[in-house]
Amino acid sequence: MDNEHLKELFRKINVWKRGDQRAPHKPLLTLYALSRLSTGQKNSRIPYQEVDEALRPLLAQFGPTRKSYHPEQPFWWLQTDGIWELDIDPATLPRRKSGNNPTKSQLLRHNVHGGFPQNILQTLQGNRSLISEIAYEILEKHFPESMHDEILSIIGLDLSKTIVNRTVRDPAFRETVLRAYEYRCAVCGLDIRIGNQTLGLEAAHVKWHQAGGPSTVDNGIALCILHHKIFDYGAFTISQNDRQLIVSEKAHGTNGFNETLMQHHGKPVRTPVNPAYSIKDSYIRWHEREVFKKPARYFPDGDCQ
Repeated sequence: MDNEHLKELFRKINVWKRGDQRAPHKPLLTLYALSRLSTGQKNSRIPYQEVDEALRPLLAQFGPTRKSYHPEQPFWWLQTDGIWELDIDPATLPRRKSGNNPTKSQLLRHNVHGGFPQNILQTLQGNRSLISEIAYEILEKHFPESMHDEILSIIGLDLSKTIVNRTVRDPAFRETVLRAYEYRCAVCGLDIRIGNQTLGLEAAHVKWHQAGGPSTVDNGIALCILHHKIFDYGAFTISQNDRQLIVSEKAHGTNGFNETLMQHHGKPVRTPVNPAYSIKDSYIRWHEREVFKKPARYFPDGDCQ
């Protein structure tokens, strides 16, 4: 199989869709399998138990907040994309009454292993450059740049020695958003410059570009590097009605936590100079539903505790 054909197969991974809900299950499993292959592990088939233990925390950290997480879903359904196979005849596994896929307990009971088919393995094995190119494309398509390094670090995939064609960002979006917020972080007011050069300030998409969010001023907010990163991770969101900053109950820390987050809890974020530049309610709802790590921290009578 030639490299371009293989990359096209990975580009066509069919991710579950319902409206604009996020479903990072297949991308995260694929990245985990690529990482495992890049380290030269001889056993190319991965037992479901290992996938369950590795993928569950990844889904909790980099996916939307859910009551439960289901690594068995991508382990099974990635077969339909032509880049994954199981070491057992799928017809021999009992299926759920709804969903037409086996349960976690069935995969464990039968000690099912999964992995890339032999023709894909032959193309990938020993080709770290190709593995890195595919991994980078998956990251770019499904996760904001603020998450890339941490995802790679957790799964153990090193792209630092590989040259990849990085996506060029729209400079007009950055400039328009920063100007709308008067070149200050909407949370902490950071404004540091060398001459005319603004430092440490970024234009954040409220609804991620990877989820179909447009690069328009009404989907942007000016944030310092730190608040941009923790906004993308869902440590805080913005309330729809009064544009207050709301901190996640799951966010915690010691040094810097109060100064960075808790002192802003329940307080309005900075608004743009022109009301026409205000963030659309639909984008805020998306962030609260698909990114914010629920539940929100409690604050009685509108005052942060």
